[in-house]
Amino acid sequence: MTTIEVTSPFDGKVVGIVPFSSYEEVEDALSLAQRTFEDHANHMPKYRRVEILEKTMEIMSSQIEELTILCASEGGKPYVDSKVEIERAINGIKIAIEELGKYEGKQVAMGHTVSSANRIAYTLKEPIGVVAAISAFNHPFNLAVHQIIPALAVGCPVIIKPATQTPMSAVKVVEILKEAGLPDGWAQAVVCDRKAGELLATSPKINFLTFIGSGSVGWYLNSKLANGTRSALEHGGVAPVIIEPDADIDDLIPAIGKGGFYHAGQVCVSVQRVYVHESIYDEVSTKLADYASKLIVGNQLDPKTDVGPLINHNEVNRIEEWVNEAVNMGAKVLTGGKRISDSCFQATVLLNPSEKAQVSTHEVFGPVVCVYSYSDIEEAFDRANSLEVSFQAAIFTKNIDTALKGVKRLNGTAVMVNDHTAFRVDWMPFGGAKASGLGLGGIGHSMEEMSNEKLMVIKSPSL
Repeated sequence: MTTIEVTSPFDGKVVGIVPFSSYEEVEDALSLAQRTFEDHANHMPKYRRVEILEKTMEIMSSQIEELTILCASEGGKPYVDSKVEIERAINGIKIAIEELGKYEGKQVAMGHTVSSANRIAYTLKEPIGVVAAISAFNHPFNLAVHQIIPALAVGCPVIIKPATQTPMSAVKVVEILKEAGLPDGWAQAVVCDRKAGELLATSPKINFLTFIGSGSVGWYLNSKLANGTRSALEHGGVAPVIIEPDADIDDLIPAIGKGGFYHAGQVCVSVQRVYVHESIYDEVSTKLADYASKLIVGNQLDPKTDVGPLINHNEVNRIEEWVNEAVNMGAKVLTGGKRISDSCFQATVLLNPSEKAQVSTHEVFGPVVCVYSYSDIEEAFDRANSLEVSFQAAIFTKNIDTALKGVKRLNGTAVMVNDHTAFRVDWMPFGGAKASGLGLGGIGHSMEEMSNEKLMVIKSPSL
């Protein structure tokens, strides 16, 4: 097995070395996972899975500082936010354990027709089979937990392919699980090229694909799945926010700022398009620009850093091109708009970019927030809903009727009222609609997705 070096997105220094799996080694991993699932005599009972997950939490909790440095070093997320990511991941395991206590079937009514007389029926939950997980770079540790832990909790062997830019976190999660007592074959991490990754996703040996990444890759892999393989896809969005005249401006500015610039905007539900009523448009845009101008951009390992580097230099080049295009099409730069280095870009606020500019039509995945004015809220709803993506959205208002109208009218699987679009807790349903994805994430919802429901019907003359 060969290895690859993992480098910091900030300065390119080597931060780790991980094994790199060949196509043949991915085939071997698939065969091992399939044999593990088919070896019914050695399936882990639920109590044993709980014991392993509890021990995993214990080990992670004793290594929070080391895991924070590992996560920040490879992914570029600021130290403070990376520490929150590790704490969330540990809590995610706790959620899975709690969900197992609710992992149950139900009684199905019988006897109310002649044909169903003398019968009683129940549904049971069973693991779906082998799970293949393809993960993204932006939350390398917590995403690994969200894809690996639900599978193991319900009794599915899982193979994870992390992003090649940030593989150390997923490899570490698997190592900790084994240290906690997980037998061989139940969790494997394979760092590999795209051809081997496609094999992992499309092999007939898998029963479920969980994919987090770009829409073009996700929908392509979904089209290539073997017959009967189920999937959950999580792609990005171009998250819209609507701000009404009665909103609390001083309260919303830090929320919008956090939602837009957290992890340099490299979040699938980052605030990107902010539609502000014309009566407060100048005030909101000025205060948001002032907020962004004070953010410290730089080395993610410096505890003072607010906005870290982009994942690679090509992303800095792309964002610079998109911002320049928006300016050439009439947008005004209120703050930022320039690269700081090969790896960092200023926190940027653009005023009224063209609706045809790429910053208005595509996911920026960078530290750029666009502010637009509107006069009528129905116009704002239409503009917010104009794209083929549909993930999380938000509306700021003190009027309950307006808030409920926003929840109803805004396209999205979740609408936040008086909070930013990037809000998430790990037990809530989380996933995109339309081009933004398929199925739902969140620990408990993933456990449901990775399960089959089996019906048992018992006939007896005494019933």
